[in-house]
Amino acid sequence: MNMENEIITPAICYGEILWDVLPDGPQPGGAPLNVAYHLNKLGVQTSLVSKIGKDTNGQKLENLLDDWGIKKHLLQTDTEHPTSQVIAKMNNGNEVSYEIIFPVAWDFIGDSKNIIDCLRPSTYFVFGSLASRNDVSRRTLMELLESDAIKVFDINLRPPFVTRDLLGELLHKADIVKFNQAELEMVQSFFRGSFGKESEQIGFIQEHFNVPEIIVTKGEFGASYYKNDKAYHAAGREVKVKDTIGSGDSFLAAFIAGHYHGVSPENLLKNAIAMGGFIATKKGGCPDYKIKEYQDFINYMF
Repeated sequence: MNMENEIITPAICYGEILWDVLPDGPQPGGAPLNVAYHLNKLGVQTSLVSKIGKDTNGQKLENLLDDWGIKKHLLQTDTEHPTSQVIAKMNNGNEVSYEIIFPVAWDFIGDSKNIIDCLRPSTYFVFGSLASRNDVSRRTLMELLESDAIKVFDINLRPPFVTRDLLGELLHKADIVKFNQAELEMVQSFFRGSFGKESEQIGFIQEHFNVPEIIVTKGEFGASYYKNDKAYHAAGREVKVKDTIGSGDSFLAAFIAGHYHGVSPENLLKNAIAMGGFIATKKGGCPDYKIKEYQDFINYMF
């Protein structure tokens, strides 16, 4: 790679970039895009590793990255496969279920050498399980996970696109892992872990997979953060939900931003919970907002 053109950002998000096709129209999405969007809003410059089709949907996503200031030097284009679409259906008012179309452009992410050149020991490398559903993107991800970056794994389980062996391999590579409560239970089932208290379940994962930092999100009931042998807990607060799309991704972005800036664990957790609740009050995973709105929301929540 030409060092003169090398772009180094504090965070790199890897995986799916797509259009969520909702009953009231398409919205940009995919967990890596959502996380990158909110990290950028929070002042942490972020690059996106993904792949779009050579089509109108891909061009529109690329234009959005430009508008939002997300670095796209690691974005790839596929001439054979289309830009991803996910058919989203709203259930019970605001819960969402997804039909994730396969195969699409981001199933074929390659060029690992070019990406590795942009990873540093201080880089937050954010990934999920869905981007591993096809062997091409999975091989690329596994090569990147051999780097010394801070590897942040948002489990984001999407059956049937995850196996026990794959999940175990990804957990072993991670430095920070984010679960929701259902995913935490599912991992216990996969690996015959603990079905006792949450702290025992976390202890099993830390010991079995050597993961130093674990986050568990609990919706309106807040979240917990386990760092080595310490535990931090913060309650949430009921909010008026527009939809839950991207709420967990915005939580993770706020967590990473706090982690990057050296915020205390207690405040880091509260800021992340507030961001998840704040985005749930808005439509879509990447809504427009001013940072002051979010800061005011933190004061409302806590």
